[in-house]
Amino acid sequence: RSTATDRTCSRTVAVSLECDAVPDDLGFTYTARKTGEVHIHHHGRLAATLRGARAEDFLQEMADCDPSAGQQAMARLTGNYKRGNESKAAEHPRNRR
Repeated sequence: RSTATDRTCSRTVAVSLECDAVPDDLGFTYTARKTGEVHIHHHGRLAATLRGARAEDFLQEMADCDPSAGQQAMARLTGNYKRGNESKAAEHPRNRR
């Protein structure tokens, strides 16, 4: 029997369909453990583990945010935030110094 509580965004699994319908859904979920650890998953795979004060801060942030903001926060914490043309944009003439 699992002692963990699976959560998507800041909602329990029973309400996770609401979060899945959000256009900004980036595929992040998190699991809060009894030990105080928080496991952040990206498309079902473990992407980060938070412990101590950082885990507590994260849980507080998730409790106070909407689903889109929760997805963005998890993306920043896992380093899966910037995607796309960042390297090409640096070479663009208007971005050169």
